[in-house]
Amino acid sequence: MAEAERKVDHLVAVIGAGPAGLFAARQLAQEGVHVVLFNRDVKPGGLAEYGIYPDKHKMKEGLRAQFRQTLNLPGVEYAGNVSIGQKGDFSLEDLQAMGFQALMVTVGAQGTKWLGLPGEHLRGVFHAKDIVYYYNHLPPFSESKFDIGRRVAVIGVGNVMLDIAHWLITDQKVDEVIAIARRGPAEVKFARAEMEYVAANLDMAAYDAELRRVGPAMRLLAQDPQEARSLIEAARAKAAVTNSLTRFRLMFLASPVRMTGDESGRVQLLELENNRLSLSNGQVKARGLGTYQSLEVDTVIFAIGDRVDEGVGLPVEDNAYVKNPNPCFSVEGLCYEVYDPVKCIPLDGLFVAGWSRQASTGLVGVARKDGIQGAKAVLAYLQTQPFAREGSLENVHASLANMPKPVISYTDIQRLEQVEQQRALELGKEEFKFKHNQEMLEAMGLTVKE
Repeated sequence: MAEAERKVDHLVAVIGAGPAGLFAARQLAQEGVHVVLFNRDVKPGGLAEYGIYPDKHKMKEGLRAQFRQTLNLPGVEYAGNVSIGQKGDFSLEDLQAMGFQALMVTVGAQGTKWLGLPGEHLRGVFHAKDIVYYYNHLPPFSESKFDIGRRVAVIGVGNVMLDIAHWLITDQKVDEVIAIARRGPAEVKFARAEMEYVAANLDMAAYDAELRRVGPAMRLLAQDPQEARSLIEAARAKAAVTNSLTRFRLMFLASPVRMTGDESGRVQLLELENNRLSLSNGQVKARGLGTYQSLEVDTVIFAIGDRVDEGVGLPVEDNAYVKNPNPCFSVEGLCYEVYDPVKCIPLDGLFVAGWSRQASTGLVGVARKDGIQGAKAVLAYLQTQPFAREGSLENVHASLANMPKPVISYTDIQRLEQVEQQRALELGKEEFKFKHNQEMLEAMGLTVKE
């Protein structure tokens, strides 16, 4: 090991082992860079592991196969169960002191975005990300309790809303799910294929009534309500068989303004402002009319996107890490370099990619491309740098070895996969996941250090 470590020319830390981080690590390793891939979770995969709906087994296994190829590369080391940040196991400054020449942050958008509305504290008000992590068995979210009622409002009309609706319909079997959009049917963000999972429960009479109501506003912007209906019709033609009587409906041109609760502190009323549509710089915007309506609900779930985690230690503005306005190593016109807006200087050797660069943008394919392009920016930067300091990799290994908890290697992950696959066979299921970190550690034969 020591001889191999002395031959390391460039040493890079990739922080976050979701799709962007894994594909970035692969690109860097294929160019001769030695990469240590730090991951907060025990398992790699990020949202590809914990964000895709549980029953999409073929998709998830296809991605895992690609991730295994990366983790098997000789120039990639996996360090799971290690958090990086101001209150983490190591700070960004700690990593730089170890001898990493560049740090690429690909932790996604770990923060939850709220609107700051009255009533967000009430029982029965949740963020979609927390629920997605819960039903995908990501610790510690898997240990949470979600008191879901019978009549649920979901704020947002993207693919995450459909995943939440899917869970509410097929797992929780609630009475009604109401998805609320601040704009119109032409601005929905979900894919037709995702609508297929819940289309059988969609109340078409209510949908057609909505189209008649908002149709005049759409036509003023030269939008065709029939095109919106065609999207739904195409989804219904391939709709999955439903196992519940849940009523699912879409509600347009409405923005939440407050939630009120009952005497027990549970949400019971969602107040909405009615909107109109307008064009601003070629984009369709929702403008409040100053008129309101209320929905009686006992659960509200916000599926409105995410924000970056300020605890990582990078400058943040407008829910995003700040990027260099005049990048030195841009790729296809995009900037991956971190910038200090107070000192007005780029932060040397610090890069972001994936949802860390632009939160809640695109799916796995987009994250893959962004990770690869971010890696190319890092490679261009490394060409301006000398080789890594002698002994840098030894410093990293020594720091990890001295941690008071197990650091998960890829060998450990392979062992865990074997145990979970065997458990799935025993239970007659396509997939089995441990819900707790301690269970995973025990399955790998690891124990917490004394």
